[in-house]
Amino acid sequence: RKVDYNVLSAIAGLAQSAMKMATDIRLLANFKEMEEPFEKNQIGSSAMPYKRNPMRCERICALSRYLMVDVLKWFERTLDDSANKRIAMAEGFLAADAILNILLNVSDGLVVYPKVVRSRVMAELPFMASENIMMKAVKKGGDRQELHEKIRVYAQQAAKVVKEEGGKNDLIERICADS
Repeated sequence: RKVDYNVLSAIAGLAQSAMKMATDIRLLANFKEMEEPFEKNQIGSSAMPYKRNPMRCERICALSRYLMVDVLKWFERTLDDSANKRIAMAEGFLAADAILNILLNVSDGLVVYPKVVRSRVMAELPFMASENIMMKAVKKGGDRQELHEKIRVYAQQAAKVVKEEGGKNDLIERICADS
């Protein structure tokens, strides 16, 4: 029973990793940074003609959830255990096989849109750089607490422009304008 549990746990661990990867791809597809393979005559969405649903990654996530829950079955030395074991172990391996096959298909044909990735990174880069800017200003003699507060206020103002007005992230310009 312990060996069965350890084996099923190992393939459930594989499912966890596959589900994380597929979920990340699904999220990045939503931002149009990447997409899974799309066949020439594939229908992306029955309601929205422009959409390319990440159906393979959705399938990976569904099978992974099944496999991760499969490991929770209690193996006991009774007739119900032997019936349960025959199903749980076999279906666990079948699910793992299906997950890996779909994952191979997705990774072989994954499409990445570098210009979209760059655009999104550049929009967030000023926020990501704020700590480094503050540290550099401290090295030049600035007071860390005062600098943190000023940069925090500028960052919140810049974020408001981005979120409420759909404007450009102007955090760097705000910081540069402050002596």
